[in-house]
Amino acid sequence: MNEKNELITGKVGKTLIFFAIPYLLSSFMQTFYGMADLFITGLYNGSATITAVSVGSQVMHMLTVILLGFAMGTTVRIGRAVGAGDKRAAAQTMGTTGVFFMGFACVLTAVLFVMTKGITRIILVPADAAKETVTYLRICFLGIPFITAYNVISSLFRGTGDSRSPMYFVAVACVVNIVLDFLFIGVWDMGAAGAALGTILGQGVSVAVALVMFKRKDFGFAMNRQAMRPNRQILSDILNVGAPIALQDGLIQVAFMVITVIANSRGLIAAASVGIVEKLIGFMFLVPSSFLSAISAVTAQNMGAGKPERARQSLYYGLMITVGWGVLCSVYNQFLPQTLIGLFTQEEQVLAAGCDYMRAYCFDTIFAGIHFCFSGYFCGDQKSGISFLHNIIAILTMRIPGAYAASRLFPETLYPMGWAAPLGSLISAAICVGFYVHFRREEKR
Repeated sequence: MNEKNELITGKVGKTLIFFAIPYLLSSFMQTFYGMADLFITGLYNGSATITAVSVGSQVMHMLTVILLGFAMGTTVRIGRAVGAGDKRAAAQTMGTTGVFFMGFACVLTAVLFVMTKGITRIILVPADAAKETVTYLRICFLGIPFITAYNVISSLFRGTGDSRSPMYFVAVACVVNIVLDFLFIGVWDMGAAGAALGTILGQGVSVAVALVMFKRKDFGFAMNRQAMRPNRQILSDILNVGAPIALQDGLIQVAFMVITVIANSRGLIAAASVGIVEKLIGFMFLVPSSFLSAISAVTAQNMGAGKPERARQSLYYGLMITVGWGVLCSVYNQFLPQTLIGLFTQEEQVLAAGCDYMRAYCFDTIFAGIHFCFSGYFCGDQKSGISFLHNIIAILTMRIPGAYAASRLFPETLYPMGWAAPLGSLISAAICVGFYVHFRREEKR
């Protein structure tokens, strides 16, 4: 039995977990080398450089999740084609994806490189960290083609049911990045610039490995010149699914950036504290985000194969696992947040402020687990507009106004500000449940 058929046969829980594990490990390694940048920077540099790397990497994370959102359209489109046994459509989706996204990456690189200083002004980077932030971002922006290529190639593999190969790509990037970080930051004292160089060079090597594996991979269908010609209908299908996901993920990251701006306006201590906690929360979100992607792929193939019940079962299993993980994260961070935040800073003020922020923010891991799983299910069922809707409502009603209000009303602590994200996710979760119940009632009628 080949990998792609395993998603539409066998026990659903086992299928989902075994497909999600490589996703999780890939995400873990990707986040780990991002955290390694911050950790190694903290070993050799002060708050200004830490802030530059944390804020700069947050901007890059926003960009990455937007690209990943677009690429999700490819995963779903290929998944449905594979589930339906349409080899020609799967091949054309691959070709259209490659041509479109690489052109898009080149344009994006040029635009963002020119806009770098404006971006740092908009997000109110503290003056002491502004110069290094600009340097960090400009170097990373030059690596956008690598980021795009990695996410696109990974989406192609995952759409066909192979979630293991992308894990190997990230492993290469992780090892190369960490080695170069110690060299550039620790030995050559390059600061934020060294962190950025290590990141893009690691990604470049990863893409080279990915391309080699892509050429050798037997997808079960041929890739020829005709398949490489962009197909308008296929591109439309990809964007119809991917654009709402990219927009929703982008808006979520914008909300995070607004919160960062609010923190930056409160000074270097708050900026560094929030930057560290955002990194840690990103690590905790690996489980729900991995199941979002896995549920999306499993749902897409099973919907394409005419097996909607298996898709629903994958959602239920995902909810049990992600909510359980969220509870564990929340309990741990109520009592021992300093054991995590202390890994990234030795400054007492940053540590204390970060612990306050984490004790509230950590509850987001529970509620996000719910709406992440539902978003994966809706995306796989080509209803990604719902994911966009619940996120924009949460952002406009709670995440941004809640953080701003808490910052103004409680200027001495970050704890109330930390509640904005979990309350926003609670709103998203409620909306997702409402839509799911509505669709199930419609189906029964």
